[in-house]
Amino acid sequence: MGSAELACPGLRALSSDPNFKVLAVVTQPDRPKGRDLKLSPSPVKACALEAKLPVLQPERARDETFIAELRRLAPDIIVVIAYGQILPRAILRSRNTDA
Repeated sequence: MGSAELACPGLRALSSDPNFKVLAVVTQPDRPKGRDLKLSPSPVKACALEAKLPVLQPERARDETFIAELRRLAPDIIVVIAYGQILPRAILRSRNTDA
């Protein structure tokens, strides 16, 4: 999970390491930029697409559909670098607990 350029080196390292399988990359939705306000992807989305990784772009991290998708993916770990949203308890808690 990340949006800023700062997160790209970590994403590249993880996605190129054969010991890790990146299930999906979560980043902010494309936002208007520049004089023409054209939609532009975050630097992390650009890095993910370059590496041919699936990208999730929820408007809000609290979105139930997004949280359900994370549960479906069932990652062992979630790496967060400069994501830009406060993560809800549903994401932060262990998938093996009901708390």
